[in-house]
Amino acid sequence: MRVSVRLTPGPLSPMPEYSYSPGSGAGIVFEGIVRPTEDGRQILGLEYEVYRPMAERQLELIGREMVEKHGLISMEIEHSTGLVPNVACSFRLRVEAVHRKEGLRAVDEFIDRLKRDVPIWKRAKPSG
Repeated sequence: MRVSVRLTPGPLSPMPEYSYSPGSGAGIVFEGIVRPTEDGRQILGLEYEVYRPMAERQLELIGREMVEKHGLISMEIEHSTGLVPNVACSFRLRVEAVHRKEGLRAVDEFIDRLKRDVPIWKRAKPSG
């Protein structure tokens, strides 16, 4: 069981080449991309404020819960801090599972928990 967490300043780099673990039957990657509008207004990007010590702990705790609950092989969590411009990646979740259904359920549940329980706040940077 492997869980890793990274908080990264600015937009996330493209996903690096990756080799899967023995026993993997599904590799799932979800990337959150900053949209050019927020609540119907044009924006330049999103500014993420993070309470780092608690956010890292919560992300790892939720990740471990998902691995245990859904029988995952691994989960990698990466979230941006600071300013992320439009059309850039601000969040990436990579899951390895034996079967796709467990992996997809874990991705959905993890994102709901992230939004509800992790001290990461976003603020739209208005255009003009």
